[in-house]
Amino acid sequence: MKKSLLALAVLTAAGSANAGINLYDANGVKVDLSGAVEVQYREDYEPQNDAELRIDDADLALTTTVAISEQLNVVAGTAFAYEDTTVTNDELWAGFSGDFGTLTFGRQYMISDDSGIGKDYELGSEGIDFVQTNGNEVIKYVYDNGTFYAGASHDMKDSGQIVDSNGVTHQDRDTRITDARVGYRFGGLDARAYYYTADNAAGVSFFKGVTDVEGYNLEAEYAFGQFGLAASFGQVEYKDSFGTDKLRGNVYQLAASYTMEKTTFALGYNNYDRRDEKGDNYAVYANVTQQLHSNVKVYGEIGNTDAKFLEKGESRNSDFGYVAGLEVTF
Repeated sequence: MKKSLLALAVLTAAGSANAGINLYDANGVKVDLSGAVEVQYREDYEPQNDAELRIDDADLALTTTVAISEQLNVVAGTAFAYEDTTVTNDELWAGFSGDFGTLTFGRQYMISDDSGIGKDYELGSEGIDFVQTNGNEVIKYVYDNGTFYAGASHDMKDSGQIVDSNGVTHQDRDTRITDARVGYRFGGLDARAYYYTADNAAGVSFFKGVTDVEGYNLEAEYAFGQFGLAASFGQVEYKDSFGTDKLRGNVYQLAASYTMEKTTFALGYNNYDRRDEKGDNYAVYANVTQQLHSNVKVYGEIGNTDAKFLEKGESRNSDFGYVAGLEVTF
């Protein structure tokens, strides 16, 4: 949901959409409130984990747009995540918007946070992982004219705390991240490319502590009538902080969806191919989503993977995964 909140905030700043609830709109000043609550009953792939009722998403965001002239707005936003029992401020930014695009500075999610074509909720586990996609000292630029769109962001020498996409807090240590995107829409086609490079990225990774990461992802989605198709290919390399241990991989994703009135069915296949050793891992999933209201949806998902998990020093096959969820947004 963090992606959706940020996207809504940027669209509102550009004057092309309304995000959530409008709290104030007068004298050139607009203030909007948006949020999300999502709960799930989930059995993940790890055999040592039991099925659980969990809070997957809990977010609250405030954004404001101040019209300086017909060509220039000043924008600002702040957001809070509280999936855990503690409340963390994961966004606090300000900047400018206009026909030239949107330029923002501060604590925010980066361009690469939008990467991925998967239609899964929880069980497409083999998607591309850029490790850290937010920071405290981020400069971000986004441009979108409806057909062509592009953007870039840079997290400067960051040594503050960050909250990852799972709501877990990590400590940055001289982290530097740069990413970029370029895309094109024509008819039902939306094609784009992402590039990502990071020194000392914090968050979930293949190595303990911080990780150096470099990679890219090529993505395409095509919609025709009630059907949607999507595919992506990416390569990523991880190195530990000493540069002595490496992991390289190719990541393939395929997905398809069919919408019938307020019901959407989706299938997906993700494959992670380790380039530094033989073999690969896949995940396959299927889900159905029922849109009860423009702000409410329920869904169910099943999935399977051939990945192995260590339990008490022994390698074990994965469990069959399933998820049932309810999401409310405003």
